[in-house]
Amino acid sequence: MCADCGYRFTSYEHIERKPIVVIKKDGRHQTFDIGKVERGIRTCTEKLPIGQTEIDKTLRAIEDEVYEIAQENKNSITSREIGEATLRNLYPLSPVAYVRFAAVYRAFDTLDQFINEIETLNS
Repeated sequence: MCADCGYRFTSYEHIERKPIVVIKKDGRHQTFDIGKVERGIRTCTEKLPIGQTEIDKTLRAIEDEVYEIAQENKNSITSREIGEATLRNLYPLSPVAYVRFAAVYRAFDTLDQFINEIETLNS
């Protein structure tokens, strides 16, 4: 509480984690940015009945999984592992969003790839 005006406020503490290095497909290294994952999720959930709370919960789950994987690998992770973690956490949120994300992440360029992915989900 502010001693001057009496305004009450809340502070939240969170664990500050060590930076994670992402190893890209071409061998480049970048710092992990959950914002990039968030942009991808926002794109694939666009126009679906999914609330912000659900998206935030999914992002936290993805981020926790990424940090867990990276911790086992001296604070590094491949972009492929991030994509797979995103898919694992996206499916329970929305199978449609999962297929949309998979199409971009796995670079689908034929209808058969879409069909195979959907058949795999239905198995």
